[in-house]
Amino acid sequence: MNAPIRDRWVLHVDLDQFIAAVEVLRHPELRGRPVVVGGRGDPTERGVVATASYEAREFGVGSGMPLRVAARKLRDVPDAVFLASDAETYTAASNAVMDTLRNLDAVVQVLGWDEAFLGVSAVDPEKFARSVQAAVLDTTNLHCSIGIGDNTLRAKIATGFGKPRGTFRLTADNWFEVMGDRDTSALWGIGTKTARKLAALHVHTVRELADADDDALAAALGPTTGPWLRRLGLGLGRTEVDPEPYVAHGHGRETTFQQNLTDPIEVEAAVRVLAERVARDVRAENRPAVRVTVKVRYAPFETHTTSAPLPEPTLDTRAIADAAVALTGRLDHDRAVRLLGVRLGMTPPDDTTPH
Repeated sequence: MNAPIRDRWVLHVDLDQFIAAVEVLRHPELRGRPVVVGGRGDPTERGVVATASYEAREFGVGSGMPLRVAARKLRDVPDAVFLASDAETYTAASNAVMDTLRNLDAVVQVLGWDEAFLGVSAVDPEKFARSVQAAVLDTTNLHCSIGIGDNTLRAKIATGFGKPRGTFRLTADNWFEVMGDRDTSALWGIGTKTARKLAALHVHTVRELADADDDALAAALGPTTGPWLRRLGLGLGRTEVDPEPYVAHGHGRETTFQQNLTDPIEVEAAVRVLAERVARDVRAENRPAVRVTVKVRYAPFETHTTSAPLPEPTLDTRAIADAAVALTGRLDHDRAVRLLGVRLGMTPPDDTTPH
């Protein structure tokens, strides 16, 4: 008896070097050059890389890297260029891409500026993926890579094998062939810290994770996290794409100082300003804040967070700012501060009664 033909697929669309590609569209003379986007575009200032073109990545430059480190890696590359981030332009380009995807015969779940899941019915998913790439290129002049999977996890991971400008299929049929011998950090959802915890349990590869004992993982990593990690090892994930827009659980603001802060009074003042800005963000959504978190990055580059629930859900700017400033009492005032951030957790969107 022949196996039934699969016609329901999850596609993961990922725009190639999105921010850098948008900048090259605006500045065609940059095509083929190492382009780094981040901060105010000045590599002598503090800031991080938002994205780097493939040409810059060849020199070891990557997202999240301090701009000064990127500059050192490119110091012998005379045609390298640093550009300031322009969120408004990237949002407009992203919206054009997502509108293109919504005009296709697919269920669309937007994941961010540069990626989305598509739920599609197709006997030939590669053919459908190529039609998606053609439509995006035709309307926006941007290239994308597409992962094809039988669930969201496999589709997301598959995209990495299709880059740049290609497609790749990853399903239950070839999961262990492709992923079995790879480190657990190759899985979407497992970072370096979790991979180290798994390694301490003698679980190093995806196959070893899939073969691990649920009870042992639960005992070591938690009753929910442990079994969930094993599901990742098996390649299991959601098979349906959710078109509902993402609803933020909170808002945050942060700033990197060009000169370290060493005075606790300066730290408190900076936290208050950030808290007042975030308070305006939550007020705009009419979703009261319920928790405040302060993020600090000490020099040279060590990051910590501290948080506390608010006494009651509130939209009151002063109450929010006072709570954030109170958390600075937990910081190490003997250490210089290079970055501060404030984040507010909000009530769910169906509970917006301010107090």
